[in-house]
Order: sequence, then structure tokens, then C-alpha cells
Amino acid sequence: MTSNKCASGSCLCGAVCVHASSAELNAGACHCGMCVKWGGAALLSVHCGSGVSFSDEDAVQRYQSSEWAERGFCKHCGTHLFYRLIGQDNYSIPVGLFDDNTAFHMSQQIFIDKKPGYYSFADDTENLTEAETFARYAPPE
Repeated sequence: MTSNKCASGSCLCGAVCVHASSAELNAGACHCGMCVKWGGAALLSVHCGSGVSFSDEDAVQRYQSSEWAERGFCKHCGTHLFYRLIGQDNYSIPVGLFDDNTAFHMSQQIFIDKKPGYYSFADDTENLTEAETFARYAPPE
């Protein structure tokens, strides 16, 4: 069962504060090539749905990283702020962005077959390959 919490945090420089009214407590790790290139390792994030707001939209830079998704970061300090499916208010927020992140726990890893060999996680998680990830989460055509 997935529980949710209200969560808030900010980027490194404090220019952008993020508020999620319903962040899932289950965190996930994405090992796809884009996430690894973006941050040097897996993106560790929580699904927050549409209840996400940013204090200063002018400080948020958006980058369309694929046909179906965009990533956001602070224009001032570069902190990663979100991964969002285009055409949906469906945000995934890096779990480390939240001020109080002790309630979150890792429950899933996606693109596990693409994970680089230089890191691993000890958590017992659901692991999905690239094919399984697209089969479950690909946006409808």
C-alpha cells in the first residue's frame, strides 16, 4: 500500500521552493541512460502527481529530454527539480530535494538492465527492465 505525505524543499541556492501536496512515500530509482547522464547515477525520486508548485517559475528552466518527458532545474544553481511527463501534470521529484526526507523508502528500480556497474543498492525492491518499464508506464499513443 502506498501512503502519501505533504512535502516541501528547495534547490541549493534557495531560489526555487517546491511544494508537493501528495508525495508518495515509495521512492524509485531510474537507471535509464538519460537519468544517469543527467545526474551521474540513478535518479532517486518520488511520484508527486499534479499537486506540485514552485515558488518562482521564472527561475525554473525546463528541458524536453524526450518526446514524452521534460526535466526541470534551477536556472541559478542547477539543482534538479523534477521529471515530468509532457501533457500531464505528473511530476517525479528527486527525494533529496525535500527538507524532511526520512519517511521515504526505496521500493522500485526501473531500467534495471541499463544500470551501470559502478553502483548498487542494498534495498529489496521491485526491479523492472527497460521493456517492462515501457510496458507498464509508456504514455498512450
